Amino acid sequence: MAVTTAQALDDGAALTGLLTAVAAQDRKALARLYETTAPQLLGVIHRLVRRRDVAEEILHDVFLRVWERAASFAPERGSAMAWLVSVARHAALDTLRRRQREVALDEVPSYGDAEDPDPDPYQRMIRTAEGRALAECLDQLETEQRYCIVLAYHEGLTHEELAARLARPLGTVKSWVRRGLQRLRRCLE
Repeated sequence: MAVTTAQALDDGAALTGLLTAVAAQDRKALARLYETTAPQLLGVIHRLVRRRDVAEEILHDVFLRVWERAASFAPERGSAMAWLVSVARHAALDTLRRRQREVALDEVPSYGDAEDPDPDPYQRMIRTAEGRALAECLDQLETEQRYCIVLAYHEGLTHEELAARLARPLGTVKSWVRRGLQRLRRCLE
């Protein structure tokens, strides 16, 4: 006969048995424990954090903690439900403490107020002697080679992403990059 949630909550022995089985790494017992206690634990967590989405995330963490720490449950020190509520409560309070320490960047005074006077990395690069030499060598490359190398290094695109963006075969793009880099090396020497 299946035990309902209300009966299981009234029957501390059933929850104790489930926690003991979870301590022995019984996944089915964890699933049953979740089915039996999750609604009540979610309510406890939700009352503390006051956001359903956050409460659901915390509930997930609670059951991870239960899986890892079920062996620390001692029936002589209290009921299984009290232990589970304690784990849930501590997880919720930990999350609240962490979130109090977090500060959104747009709340930081003067964040974003200072504009970058020179936002273009290419322009910053060519202001140095090495940068000017590199710019001159890049200008000597074929258009496709130059474009592939700039995209690869400036935007961090892979060969596959370059091929997709340029609608060219992968082998062709790899050749352009390889030959372009070889010409750059020779030019910069």
